[in-house]
Amino acid sequence: MAELRIADLTKAFADSLVLRGVDLAVASGEFLAILGASGSGKTTLLRLVCGFERAEAGTIHIGGQLVSGPGVQVPPEQRRVGYVAQEGALFPHLTVADNVLFGLPRKLRHARRGVAELLALVSLPAAYGQRWPNELSGGEQQRVALARALAPSPRLVLLDEPFSSLDAALRNETRQVVATALAAAGATALLVTHDQDEALSMGNRVAVLREGRIVQVSSPAKLYREPIDPDLARFVGEAVLVKGHAAAGMVTSSLGTLPLAASVPAGPVAVLLRPEQIRLVPLDRAPPLRARVAKVTFYGHDATVTLALADDPASPPLAARVAGHMTPRVGDEVGVVVEGKVIAFADDGGG
Repeated sequence: MAELRIADLTKAFADSLVLRGVDLAVASGEFLAILGASGSGKTTLLRLVCGFERAEAGTIHIGGQLVSGPGVQVPPEQRRVGYVAQEGALFPHLTVADNVLFGLPRKLRHARRGVAELLALVSLPAAYGQRWPNELSGGEQQRVALARALAPSPRLVLLDEPFSSLDAALRNETRQVVATALAAAGATALLVTHDQDEALSMGNRVAVLREGRIVQVSSPAKLYREPIDPDLARFVGEAVLVKGHAAAGMVTSSLGTLPLAASVPAGPVAVLLRPEQIRLVPLDRAPPLRARVAKVTFYGHDATVTLALADDPASPPLAARVAGHMTPRVGDEVGVVVEGKVIAFADDGGG
């Protein structure tokens, strides 16, 4: 395992800038998730770290070694970087064992020692070593791809949206296996994804890449609770944004007077709440707010309930998240209570 340091990294294709001065540090043994929309530059960043592409400017250090910079471009095979592609990219004509061993020097491939241990690391039985890739499920193929990446004891493991082609149940199971395997191997790892749940649940920290720039690097909890702007708030989860006025650590809006989680200059603001902060309560509890259920989107374990405030018809609809067994019906009148502190952003007129 090794520390990764990226400084002022810039990459263009033709006349289009894809990365614009990216700075990023990943500690030895850390699992960092890079979250970004399609076209934000995520895969390009990984390809630069691997050495598949050359940057226009900036530097990349792996384990203290300069691998990319002015006059320096260390070849991919000399960087000791493991790479797991989106589709796993196993060789169909090789058995699982041969796929796992493929990344090793030729003289070590014939020594079958270690295959069983590597398969166990990714929660696969040793007997799978004799199977062919087409005999595996998509999740099993991704586990084998990770075992192959870990076989040469890389300094750094890169994962390029490796779960995006899996169905929901298999995706969740495979994520857990991969995260456990990387932790057990003590690997420094970089995952790129456009899936917010994936980034927040897997990364020790999450870096958000937007239009070729890193806009925030935080713990998953801090990123979700304290995003730096409304656009990021919407990107990392469902966001309820209402207009308000901040003063003396409090903010007043159509939802009442609420405590602020962080200071903001007094004046007009956009108030951020997450749907789970908006709680539905019986009307006989006499809450300060009454609302009508306008829409219910049911997911089984929970549901999103769209609410229209009874006393403020001009207020935008609110989204609340409730447990599946407590889902109200469309048309019901409910009481609304806001729990916890809220974040506010200076109102630019668009909130």
